[in-house]
Amino acid sequence: MQTEKVDVLVIGAGPSGTVAASIINKAGYSVKIVEKLKFPRFVIGESLLPRCMDALTEAGFVDAISAKGFQQKSGAKFVKQGKICDFTFAEQFTPGWQWTWQVTRADFDKTLADTVEQMGVPVEYETTVTNIVFNGSDSTTTVEDIHGNRKQIEARFIVDGSGYGRVIPKLFNLEKESVLQPRKALFAHTNDVRRSMADEPNRITAVVHDKGVWIWIIPFSTGVTSVGFVGDHTFHDKFTGSQEEMFRAMLASEPYTAERFKDVELVFEPRKLEAWSATTDKFYGEGFVLTGNVTEFLDPIFSSGVTLATVSAQTAAKLVIRKLQGENIDWEKEYMEPTMQGVNVFRSYVMAWYEGTLDTIFFSNNPDPLVKAQICSVLAGYVWDQSNPYVQLHATELKRLARKIELTEKLNAGSN
Repeated sequence: MQTEKVDVLVIGAGPSGTVAASIINKAGYSVKIVEKLKFPRFVIGESLLPRCMDALTEAGFVDAISAKGFQQKSGAKFVKQGKICDFTFAEQFTPGWQWTWQVTRADFDKTLADTVEQMGVPVEYETTVTNIVFNGSDSTTTVEDIHGNRKQIEARFIVDGSGYGRVIPKLFNLEKESVLQPRKALFAHTNDVRRSMADEPNRITAVVHDKGVWIWIIPFSTGVTSVGFVGDHTFHDKFTGSQEEMFRAMLASEPYTAERFKDVELVFEPRKLEAWSATTDKFYGEGFVLTGNVTEFLDPIFSSGVTLATVSAQTAAKLVIRKLQGENIDWEKEYMEPTMQGVNVFRSYVMAWYEGTLDTIFFSNNPDPLVKAQICSVLAGYVWDQSNPYVQLHATELKRLARKIELTEKLNAGSN
C-alpha cells in the first residue's frame, strides 16, 4: 500500500480545516487535507460573525473572500409581532471587527479550499478516512478515494476539522448527546424579487414565529435569499404534503414572510436538517485535536458555527505548531477550556432564545444602550471577552436582566 508522510494531516476542507492548515503551513510545516466530499458542496451556516474575521485574516483568506463579492453584513435584526430589535455591530461593546459577510457556503468554502491549495497545501477530495492508528503523537491514517484506491498517510499530528462527519469521535467512540433539545429546519434559497419591500439586505433577520419557532432570512449579494423555519417536531408536523408544499404553507403562515415570499421562485427544492446538536467527550488526544463543528455544534440561531469553527482552528493551529517545535502543551487549559468558554456562552444564549428569555430582553420598551451594546458583542461572536458581564456571567445575567425588565414594565403599566 502506498504511504505518504506529512507533518500534519487535516481532515476536512471546510472553514475549520482550511484555517488550521493555512496557519500551520505558514509556519513551515508540511500539511495535507483530505476531504470526503467533492467541492463545491451545499452546507448551511451562511451568516458569519465579525469575530471569525480575525481567524480568516490570520489564515490569509480575506482578500480572496473579498474578491468574490459576497454580501457584507453589519448587524442582526430580530422581529416579533411587529416589534423590531436591530443590532448594529458598529455599536458593540467589545473592540473588534464591525462587519463580516453573508455567504453561499458552497462558494465560500471552495474559495478557502482553493486559496489554501494555492498556498501549497494539497487537498484530496472524495477521500474517506477509514482507519487511524496512533503511536504516541505519531499516526498512520488509512484513506480510500472514490475509486476504491487505498493508501496510508503518516503524520506527526492530526487536526480533525471534519464537521458533521465527526471522524475521530466516531472512530474512537468519543461521541455523546448534546443537552439541547432536538430541532428541525426546513429551508430553501429563493429568488427574492420583492427584496425592495424589505429592510436593508446587510444583516440577517430572525423572525419569532411562535414560542420556540423562528425563521431565518439571509439575503445574498446575488439577489438570492436563504429562508429557513426552525422548530421542534410538533411545529413541523402541522404541515403536510411535499417539502415545497410544506415550505410555502409555512411562509404563508407568517405575516412577515407571507407577502414578500408569495409565489416566490425557489432555487432548489426545500431541504430539511434535523438533530444537528452533538458533542464529544474531549476535544484533544496525544496525537490529535478536534476543531469546529466536530467539537460541538449548537444551533443555527446565532450563527455560531463558522465562528467556533474558525476560532477553534486558529487556536489549535498555534498549539500544534508549538507541539511540533517540542513544547509540552497543556491542551486542557490552553485549548479545551477556551473552546468550551465560547461554546458555553453561545449555548446559554441559544437556550435563552428558545425559553423566551431573550424575547423579553430584545423587545423591551426602553433598552439600556450599554446592555444592548454588551449583548451585541456576543451576537458579533466576541464570546471570550471577560470584561463583558453578559459573557462572564452568561449563565445568570440574562435571566436576571429579563426578570428586571418584566418587573419594571409591570410597574410602569400599573402606574399608567
